[in-house]
Amino acid sequence: MGAQDKLVGCTSYCITEKEDNVPVVASAVKVNIERLYSLKPDMVLTAGLTSPETLGMLKKLGIKYKVFESPKDFEGICYQFLEIAKVVGYEENANKIITVEKAKLAKLSSKIPKTKAPEIFIELGAKPLFAVIPNTFMHDYIKYVGGINIATDMNTGIISRETVLLKNPDIIFITTMGATGDEEINTWLNYKGLNAAKTNSVFTLDSDIACTPCPTSFTETVAKMIELMYGK
Repeated sequence: MGAQDKLVGCTSYCITEKEDNVPVVASAVKVNIERLYSLKPDMVLTAGLTSPETLGMLKKLGIKYKVFESPKDFEGICYQFLEIAKVVGYEENANKIITVEKAKLAKLSSKIPKTKAPEIFIELGAKPLFAVIPNTFMHDYIKYVGGINIATDMNTGIISRETVLLKNPDIIFITTMGATGDEEINTWLNYKGLNAAKTNSVFTLDSDIACTPCPTSFTETVAKMIELMYGK
């Protein structure tokens, strides 16, 4: 939303511009409280993975914080985006971005053929094998590309390869990147009876974009999925 200059610290998973030299003060779950405190932040934005002990320490040190659980859908992403915008004073920018991205999604939906909805498996990790499940923003990707999630009946993401083969998805998306991603593509394509293998419909998605709950990255991911699925 254009508020990069407000960022005084980040995690090792955050993507920032090198020239900004934003200090890393945490991993996904562990926070270096001393380093964080030395930055004197006005507000700490935390995820649901942040431990109660860490939150308790922030409170004890008098550091304001706001917890953002993982959004469950695109609307949840937009809501959190606005909440963050309010914190940093960029609400007008955020509203403009949301309006633009919603218009993009509406336009993208017109590119989806009116045919039988393909059954889709989105793989989040290989060891263990992990599936995108309902009530997550990544499940919403499948809705926006006109598909059906093979993991719709699951309430936990861990899935066996045998279960995926039994459910026989038409399309597989893999968010694991690099050599592991290529390895997974080859693994699925070797199952000749698999619908996705028959049509060579096993693709990778950039995890830095697809796994980031932000209005722009959400739309970008939907656009990429539609391009891979339908060539549009």
